[in-house]
Amino acid sequence: MHKPRYRPLLAGWRLLLIALLAIPTGALAQVLDVTRMPNAALSLTTAVELLEDPQRRLSLADVQSPVNAARFIGEMPPTAALALGFTRSAYWLRITLGNSSNAPLERMLVVDNPRISYVETYLPNAHGHYRSVRTGCDTPFDTRIYPNRNFVFPLSLPAQSKQVIYLRLESTVGLLVPLQLWTPKAFHDYERDDYVAQAWYFGMASAMILFNLMLFIALRERIYLFYITFVTCTACTLAIKNGMIPPWFGNGLNLHSNVAYYSGASLTVSSLLLFMRHMLETHRLMPRMDRLLQGLVVLFLLSPLAFALALPAVARMTILLYLSCAALILVVVLMCAYKRQRSAYFFLGAFVLLIFGGAMTLLRALGIVPTNAFTVDGVQLGSTMEMLLLAFALADRLNVMRKEKARVQVELLHAQQQLVDSLKISERELEQRVVQRTDELQVLNSKLEALSLTDSLTGIANRRHFDMLLQQEWQRAKRLGQPLALGMLDVDHFKDYNDHYGHLAGDTCLREVAQALAASLSRSSDVVARFGGEEFVFISPMSDAQDALHVAQRVVQAVADLALPHASSPIGYVTVSVGVVAVRPGPASTAEDMLRRADAALYQAKNNGRNRAELAAE
Repeated sequence: MHKPRYRPLLAGWRLLLIALLAIPTGALAQVLDVTRMPNAALSLTTAVELLEDPQRRLSLADVQSPVNAARFIGEMPPTAALALGFTRSAYWLRITLGNSSNAPLERMLVVDNPRISYVETYLPNAHGHYRSVRTGCDTPFDTRIYPNRNFVFPLSLPAQSKQVIYLRLESTVGLLVPLQLWTPKAFHDYERDDYVAQAWYFGMASAMILFNLMLFIALRERIYLFYITFVTCTACTLAIKNGMIPPWFGNGLNLHSNVAYYSGASLTVSSLLLFMRHMLETHRLMPRMDRLLQGLVVLFLLSPLAFALALPAVARMTILLYLSCAALILVVVLMCAYKRQRSAYFFLGAFVLLIFGGAMTLLRALGIVPTNAFTVDGVQLGSTMEMLLLAFALADRLNVMRKEKARVQVELLHAQQQLVDSLKISERELEQRVVQRTDELQVLNSKLEALSLTDSLTGIANRRHFDMLLQQEWQRAKRLGQPLALGMLDVDHFKDYNDHYGHLAGDTCLREVAQALAASLSRSSDVVARFGGEEFVFISPMSDAQDALHVAQRVVQAVADLALPHASSPIGYVTVSVGVVAVRPGPASTAEDMLRRADAALYQAKNNGRNRAELAAE
């Protein structure tokens, strides 16, 4: 039985395939000789080979295996960046660099996009072993081996050598990969100029914030506060976008992450809408549209919560929302300009530039427009022009307000002059009426003051007047070092008297007791008052204990001499019990202590049989 002729041919192809698979990884790849480099960045897009990892599971060993190594796709178009769009896949990049010179070379590999979530670079050494460097905007800043706002990896290429470098890229948002190679000197010159340009923008933004803050403090106009908030949010968002947040500024938080970037962008849009509503007065010109703008403000203020929970799921929709909001702002501004709203013309010029620059940046993230200086820094350039134009807009608004204020003041002065002429005629009449009413009020006030300090039933001082006089006499006695006496008396069995004779008779009894009390204190400095109910008090300045006790006994006798019948009293007529105290005020004593002692002496007099006076114990 003869073997078919095609079997030796098939065996030859198998041997050729095995030989091809046995070739080391990257042997068939395009080698980029970096011996001679320009003084600017060398784009590596055309030298990159690309492998998609949809499951994000491949390791370096996996992509170096013959099967996966053959899956790398090369011959990329000569663009400034690889626009991979919104994808959840991980992408492996393979670059083969060669050094044909007889001396070792130093080069800088730069991923010129600080918004890539994860950048893992595998760098070979002289022995062919790979060192992994894992960094990215969603990792801490100290994971970067070179401190720069972008991702920079220093390379060392030995003489007459070839190196295969792998990069694994993954992002929670749009994946755009501008890959560059620099000589160290050219990169350091570019780095210096880049940071100078960034500092120029943020310095100007800071100056605008401080200037408008001073205007807000001086004028108290809320619109300046909204403008300050908008410029601050814009500057902070651009700082996050460009990787300009200092690593120590986060204080443990990763402010370089895409969550922080999208959150800053939403806060910027919400502050922009607030500023626009107040500047264009949409609540007055377009009430329905204004309510829509208010809803968008709330939506953007709440969106950072969604970004923190599920940014990859909402990133594409958020960018479309940003674009739609930009179109809505443009429509609102055009409608206000159509209605001849003066501020709308400035707003239109300023925000057309900002919206256009922002749209270019968003379209670049979607991979629709190419990567260049304008699309990379479109928002920054638009923001610069916007800040300048809006500064003129606010100045113009202030000038218009000043002119309007001057016009109103002229009208008010004219109206005021007319009012002055008419007021002069009635001024004399009003003065006479005021004098008359003042005299009447003084009389009434005197009567009211007397009523407020006098007990209406007995005609003596009331409790309020007594409290005032007690404090005055206490302070005076304390200041002069003189004694002060206080007596507190109570009508004995007065409740039984009321129950037996009636309240009208009770009122008459209280009036006669008050008159007897007042008659018993002969000095003009003595004070009697109704303390409350059937209780009365008296103050006797410059009286010691014996003087006070004699006064109290006179009061007891004076009431007894009234001989007011009291059927419910054991004695048969109205009597009083008196508690009296005399002190010399000192630092540790108070008028309230004096009252308590007099009250205790009063209860002692009642316990000892009533119709008597008791001196408070020392």
